[in-house]
Amino acid sequence: GVPGWSPIDELFTLSTLVYATAHLAGDVVEVGSWFGRSAIALGAAARDTHGLVHCIDPFPTRDDWRQNADGSYSYEVEIDGHRHAGYQEQTVWEAPFEAHLAPVYARSASVFDGFMANIRSRGLEAVVRPHRGTTATFAAQVPPDFRCRLIFLDGDHGATAVDDDLNRLLPFLVDGGWICFDDAFSVYDGVDQAIRRRIIDNAAFDVTRQMTRKCFAARKA
Repeated sequence: GVPGWSPIDELFTLSTLVYATAHLAGDVVEVGSWFGRSAIALGAAARDTHGLVHCIDPFPTRDDWRQNADGSYSYEVEIDGHRHAGYQEQTVWEAPFEAHLAPVYARSASVFDGFMANIRSRGLEAVVRPHRGTTATFAAQVPPDFRCRLIFLDGDHGATAVDDDLNRLLPFLVDGGWICFDDAFSVYDGVDQAIRRRIIDNAAFDVTRQMTRKCFAARKA
């Protein structure tokens, strides 16, 4: 009943990785939360093990989106007096926006309110912590000793945006921890390029597995 695109087998895999990393220190970080579909799967497993799930998303409203000259969509959100732009390089195509995003916005103008309602309805508000912003604002707020054992990256799919997210989050990932990329090796060149350059060709990672549209990789223990 929660809007989103991750099928149940991929959600089960994310949940399993939270259990599989229970012996490691650190929290779980999700980039791109929408209405909380994957956050619920991650949060339920974190509640059974340890740590928090930090959900990073600008949570744009319908009015934050604009249609570009080519018909695709991008957004710009104001948070604490600062403007945060999303999907500038890799925009959201018109057909998916009208088919999947517009109907959801017709039912709930506030993604953040919908996200919080879904988290509360599952009793996960003590475990799932939303961060309305970007990986830049998140990294600037966490303490120096912050660590995570699992990163789920499903934010802006542009090459620069994915690179920026990795630059900010990978320093927090503990040895033996996992990172998951959504929409990997499908139709988003920016995501694919980042995986090849930053993960597959990186000696620090020794396991890489593809599952439909998600790619999972483990940092060497």
